[in-house]
Amino acid sequence: MIRMSSDAAPSSVWPVLHYDDTVEALRFLVEVLGFTRAVAAPDEHGGIGHAELRWPGGGALVFGSTRHTDSVHGTMRAGTSAVYVVSDRDGVDAVHRRVVRAGGVVLEAPHETRFGSGAAAYVCTVRDPEGNLWTFGTYRGPAPA
Repeated sequence: MIRMSSDAAPSSVWPVLHYDDTVEALRFLVEVLGFTRAVAAPDEHGGIGHAELRWPGGGALVFGSTRHTDSVHGTMRAGTSAVYVVSDRDGVDAVHRRVVRAGGVVLEAPHETRFGSGAAAYVCTVRDPEGNLWTFGTYRGPAPA
C-alpha cells in the first residue's frame, strides 16, 4: 500500500535513477536526504528491483538497479543524473546537516544564488554515494502569468 502525507501533492513528473547498490541508495535517499519510502520491491539479486519515493512537500522519484537491462532504461548508468528538489530554507539546511552527519559529500553548502533565469534561491548541492547530484533549493519555478 502506498501512503503519502496529507500535505504531499501528487506528482506528474517522476525522475528515474539507477544505482549499482540499490539497498544503500534506498538508505541514503530516505535516512539522509529525507524522502519517504512508498514502494521498495526486492529483486532476485538481494537488492531493490523497483522503488518509489516521495518528497514531503510533493513530488516523486523512481529508482532501480543497473543490473536490469531488459528495458529501455537498462542502458542507464549509475551516477549520471542531477535532480533539483524544492524545499523551504529550513529544509535545505536540514538536508545539509544530515549529509554532513552521515559523512556525505557536500559540493555546495547552503548559500544564496541566482539561477540562469535571474531568479534568486537558497540552495545546497550534495552528491549521493554513486555520484548523482542533488540540489535542494527554495526556487519553485516562475510565478504564474
